Order: sequence, then C-alpha cells, then structure tokens
Amino acid sequence: MTWRERWGRALPHLVIWPPILISCAYVLVFSAWTVWVSFTRSTLLPEYSWAGWRNYSAMLASRNWQIAYTNLFIYGTCFVVFTMALGLLLAVLIDQRIRAENIYRAIFLYPLAVSFVVTGTVWGWLLNPTIGVQRLMHDLGWTSFRFEWLIDRDMAIYTVVIAGVWQASGFAMALLLAGLRSVDADLLKAAQIDGAGPVRTYFRVIFPTIGPIFIAVLVMLLQFAIKTYDLVVALTAGGPGLASTLPSVVVYDFMFQRGELAKGSAAAVMLLGSLAFVLVPYGLYQKWKQHKAGAHG
Repeated sequence: MTWRERWGRALPHLVIWPPILISCAYVLVFSAWTVWVSFTRSTLLPEYSWAGWRNYSAMLASRNWQIAYTNLFIYGTCFVVFTMALGLLLAVLIDQRIRAENIYRAIFLYPLAVSFVVTGTVWGWLLNPTIGVQRLMHDLGWTSFRFEWLIDRDMAIYTVVIAGVWQASGFAMALLLAGLRSVDADLLKAAQIDGAGPVRTYFRVIFPTIGPIFIAVLVMLLQFAIKTYDLVVALTAGGPGLASTLPSVVVYDFMFQRGELAKGSAAAVMLLGSLAFVLVPYGLYQKWKQHKAGAHG
C-alpha cells in the first residue's frame, strides 16, 4: 500500500475523530466541574470549600424553582400533546398523496428553520396587546375584542406553548410522515381486503405499527421542552413576574445575574437529572428492543 493510499484512508478519521473527541471532552469535563461546584460554597467566583447538599436543599425550597417546575409541567404537557396531535394530523393529511405535497411539507417544516429567539420575538409582537392581534381587531372595529395572555399571569405560560407548538409541529409531522410511509404495503392491502375503512386502518393497523416512532417523537419533544430557554426569554422574559419562568431560566438567573454560582450549578444538575429521567429509560428501551430483535434473529 502506497503512502497516498494510507493517507487517503487515514484522512477521513483525522477529519472526523478529533472534533468528536474534543467535543466529548468539553462536555464531560465541564459537566463534572458543574457537579463539583454544586457541592461548594461558590458565589460570584468558584470557591472549592465543601458545602454538601446545602445548595440542592436551598434550590428545592426556593419559590422560583418550585414555580419554574410547575410551569415546566404545564408547558411540557401542553407542548408535547398539542405538537404530537398537530404533527400527526398534518402527517395523515399529507399521507393522502395530495397535490403539491413537497410545497406543503416545506411550508410546515419552515418554522423549524427559524431560531427560537426569532420565533419568540415575532410571537411577542403578535400577542402584544398594543401592537398585535388585539390592536388589529380594534382597528377593524371590534373594540370589545381582548387577547391579553402575554400580560396575564394565569395565561402567559400558554403563549409559550403556542409559540413552541408552532415551531415544533413540522418536526413532529416529518418524523410521523416518515413512519406512515414506512408501513408495509401488504398490511394495508390485508386491511382493505378485510373491509377496513380509512379511519379503522389508521387506528387498527398503521398507528400500532409505528408505535416506536411515536415513542421517539415523544422523547425528543420532552427533551426540547425541558431545555427550553431562548423561546421564553425572547417571548415573555419569564414574566409577568415568574408566571412563565422555566428551570433553564432559573439556572441562568442564579448563575449569571445573582452571582450564586453554586446554587445555579445545583439547579443545572437537577435540570440535567430531568433530562436523564427522560433519555435514560428511552436508551434502555432501545437496548432492550435491539436485544429482543437479536434473540429472535
């Protein structure tokens, strides 16, 4: 083998592996450092004197953290349910082999190409009572129209849900549509021979067949919800008050605005635990599924 052939074989590895190893080292080192700092007495700057579980206890007792996790439950539940429902509806409609299918798919996927900051800013304009939809209705003569969710403490979190669903429903649609298109044609023909109509075919044959796709979409949407930060900051800034604050916003607040590095690190570790609570069972499920398929194979 000549040196050129050796170089040609080695070049892809030299291009791919160093960035991967550097990225993994970066994530692991700084994750371990964050965990360590969460057990110290650090404030504005790192201070490596041991504090035990004090920071975790303080965060769990913090009103900000409790409200943030309540909001995360509301936002996460609504975001996942409505995103999956809308994504599934769009996928089923496009699955009917409609004309200009590619155009519709591009339109529905377009929000995914927009950053969460842009999404939050635009929806902030639309929902602002003084310049948005409410102002438009008033200018059209409907002066009794009210849509002030953005400044309503009880409804502000749902404005984040609206923007998040608009952003992510195309993503859910794309994955679910791929699942619908992957169903074995023989199963569909068998359902038609048995006299099953379209609705029954979807609920009795197609949806059960793509169950793993539903689980994958659910897990990805859950981790999107848990990590949501820029959308909230751009849309509501966590307000009014703490009405739409999420855990990621609390992490930033303690770390970079209050200068309480140890408490912010503890909050970040607990947020990482929330992600692990979603991702680890899914990883174990995938391993179990692969093991089961290998055993049958």
